[in-house]
Amino acid sequence: MSNNIQNVANSNDDTIISIKNLTKEYKMYNRKLDRLLETMFPRINKHSTFKAMDDLNLDVKKGEVVGILGKNGAGKSTLLKMITGVVTPTSGSINVNGKISSLLELGTAFNPELTGYENIYQNGLVMGLTKEQIKQKEQEIIDFADIGEHLSQPVKTYSSGMFARLAFACAINVDPEVLIVDEVLSVGDMAFQLKCFKKFEEFKKRGKTILFVTHSIVDVIKNCNRAIIISGGRKIYDGNVKQGVDKYKKIIVGLDQKQIEDQKNDEKDSNAYEINEIKRVEQKGEVWKDNFTLNPDTIIYGNGKAEIIDYGIFDLNNNYINSINNNEEIIIKMKVRFNELVDEPIFAMSIKDFKGLEVCGVNTYAYKKITGTYQKGDVVIIEFRQIVPLAPDKYTVSFGCTRLDNNGNLEAFQRKYDAIFIEVLANRDCLGLFDLKTQIELKKGE
Repeated sequence: MSNNIQNVANSNDDTIISIKNLTKEYKMYNRKLDRLLETMFPRINKHSTFKAMDDLNLDVKKGEVVGILGKNGAGKSTLLKMITGVVTPTSGSINVNGKISSLLELGTAFNPELTGYENIYQNGLVMGLTKEQIKQKEQEIIDFADIGEHLSQPVKTYSSGMFARLAFACAINVDPEVLIVDEVLSVGDMAFQLKCFKKFEEFKKRGKTILFVTHSIVDVIKNCNRAIIISGGRKIYDGNVKQGVDKYKKIIVGLDQKQIEDQKNDEKDSNAYEINEIKRVEQKGEVWKDNFTLNPDTIIYGNGKAEIIDYGIFDLNNNYINSINNNEEIIIKMKVRFNELVDEPIFAMSIKDFKGLEVCGVNTYAYKKITGTYQKGDVVIIEFRQIVPLAPDKYTVSFGCTRLDNNGNLEAFQRKYDAIFIEVLANRDCLGLFDLKTQIELKKGE
């Protein structure tokens, strides 16, 4: 059914959102006159068509937290606006089994002439609540917004921060079955942001369904159990969060879909790839990475202007180590060969936990390290010497060689994500991700 957005109640199916063949088209005109001519003479076609959403199919189950990734203009916000009914699809159907609350067009239902208190009721009525239901939530909304006496003033007198706080409080406290979030968890001051994230965590624990659009990869890894990537209005990935994030990183640095598919085939034969690289190592002698537990599912991509041909972890006596004591200094090394002339490359290393969260990392650009110019065939060894004060656990180490071009865009020569496994050890318990190396003193008061 075309142009169909329905709320379906009393369903025993676990599917809470079902989207079929969803398309959204916009007419594009080169001149304002063309739009006028087409309006006056319907048989004249003076427009081209832009597909913001192109035949998308998606089913979301109850309790899923879905992270939607994509570059600017990919169609993420358009999708959310169609699910919430703000934008009407050109064709396709959207069926929603439950009440939706959206945090994307905050304050859309607000009347600037009404007071904050009056807008609490107006917003609730628009959301489909009765006055009695709004009354039950009233104090909770007031406490969450925490804007004091401004609540009795017209909304048009509010600062942008106060407006966002009240709008967020109204949207988040209506107990929806589906929460839709679009880059708005950072409204207000730090204390209010913390309150927002705690509410978000509460929704997750209560098994609410959440659609989460963000540019923050870390937020997706931490909060979501499913990832979707949208590009050009089409769904190009739907599945595991860690794999989705790795694929999205390729898209960010400008790899097109054909390159991604080609490199996916390479990754299926990663062992052969590693063997070929070892054969090409120009410096005779032992290969470092032969002495470590390599990840057979290493993500490898880049344009090939440089290659990371070896890597390893060493103690200060240059011995190989597969486990790290979190209070001892170590050296993480990578060896890079250049296949073209490259000026001022960026060398990077990062450590991730098994969920894919990048817990720490370093690169030469952040440290303002001048790296120089390299000719075709040049080989350079980079050493990252540091203490790694992480909590005891198992981690992966990733390596990268990139560059910023003249326009400030990141060019990836080669990246090897999750290349080797390491284990961090400690001689005492640790709370959280890092050992703070705290010195504790007790002094008896007088």
